[in-house]
Amino acid sequence: MKRFLVLCILACGISLTSGAQNRLTVYPAPEGVEMKNDFTVKVRVPGGEWQDVPTYMVKVDEVRGTKHCVEKASLGYFDFEGQVEVSVTSNNGPVETAKVRPLSYGIEPAVDGSTLTFTLDRPRNLSVEVNGDIFHNLHLFANGIDTNNPIDGVRIKNGKQLAKQRKDVIYFGPGLHKIDTLFPVSGQTVYIASGAVVRGTIHVVNASDVKIHGRGIVHPSGRGEGVYIQRSKNVEVDGIISTQCPVGGSDGVKITNVKVISSYGWGDGLNVFASSNVHYDGCFARTSDDCVTVYATRKGFTGSCRNILTENCVLWADVAHPIMIGIHGNVEDPDVIENLIYRNIDILDHKEKQIDYQGCMAINAGDDNLIRNILFEDIRIEDFRQGQLVNIRIFFNRKYCLAPGRGIEDITFRNVTYNGSGEEMSVIYGYSEDRKVKNIRFENLVINGQVISDDMPGKPAWYKTGDMCRFLVGEHVENIQFVK
Repeated sequence: MKRFLVLCILACGISLTSGAQNRLTVYPAPEGVEMKNDFTVKVRVPGGEWQDVPTYMVKVDEVRGTKHCVEKASLGYFDFEGQVEVSVTSNNGPVETAKVRPLSYGIEPAVDGSTLTFTLDRPRNLSVEVNGDIFHNLHLFANGIDTNNPIDGVRIKNGKQLAKQRKDVIYFGPGLHKIDTLFPVSGQTVYIASGAVVRGTIHVVNASDVKIHGRGIVHPSGRGEGVYIQRSKNVEVDGIISTQCPVGGSDGVKITNVKVISSYGWGDGLNVFASSNVHYDGCFARTSDDCVTVYATRKGFTGSCRNILTENCVLWADVAHPIMIGIHGNVEDPDVIENLIYRNIDILDHKEKQIDYQGCMAINAGDDNLIRNILFEDIRIEDFRQGQLVNIRIFFNRKYCLAPGRGIEDITFRNVTYNGSGEEMSVIYGYSEDRKVKNIRFENLVINGQVISDDMPGKPAWYKTGDMCRFLVGEHVENIQFVK
């Protein structure tokens, strides 16, 4: 009987409870998946037994000069409620310095030799970095307890259906599954269990009321979108780890606690094309191109974009922009991109050598797009390697566009904080008298502890406010304000 219980625990995850408030579940890794031994990771509820967290290999993109180089980092995850203690041991030598990011979380690890420890009291998506190495770091995803696990479904093992019990649920249990592309139909739930790795893709196409839930990993055998939502309505994606998760031609999409990491060219994380009413909440994106984007007509999807909310996310752009809006549209029937909110965002890095594609927060209007009513609120930007804080331009990028944009207007940056020294000069430019940037408002912009405002102390009357923060405000810009 004891042996039976042990086998059940190993198959389903190890769950510990200490009192009524603390819960913890860890999950064994499936056989046949490449792991990484740079770190030994253990977790426990306070006063409980330490439990091992498997560390998977995950590929990231390092640009050296102009060359893209794939590096192998680590990834681990677990679920908890209440409090959990975390121990991370570097297996490559002593820990001289250690960071747990985002820095805004205020997690100060204790270091003892080659081991660092810290405590969490809420779900967090973290980067644990030893001795300044950001390309062989530990991506540690501390999830809340999973409440979406269905009781039964169509069970899949190694890409093959085992038993058909519920038509509305497709269930990938713990283990390695190899598929081509799964196309869920309307009303179906796809569940990727903790400890499951799906080698393939899940595409929601011309469907409604579809859910993709779980804690497992969805990763194509090569490059590409692990999950892709196309021309669909009322779709939920929650909790999984993947490569890319774009949304095209869709309405009513919510993506929660999804983690995307890419290492290849054009590895955008969370794209929106010609869609409305899309909500990203609590996501993590480390990408080899833009982290989050909103475009209009693009990739065969036609139309405007409206009502896009991105909040409580962590963004890390190894290439290009953490946040990118605009560029693509329809010159024959011009689009509008409007009513976008970015709120409570931590930007961990930005690295882009090409000046045309810089900007932690970039709004670039092309293809006759009109971009308006955008709010950036509570944005915390850590020291990054290369790029700009802000890039707002109406431009004619002939590589991607058939015309310049129509306009950019009514943009608010509220409570944006940057601490660092890696930034280049930010730019704000219109295109012509009939293609302007107008009504741009910075409220409580803080750069290295200094509030930037039109009446800030020490600013000579003949200075532009942008001169005080290295913002180049160029031609065809109307009504720009910096206020406390």
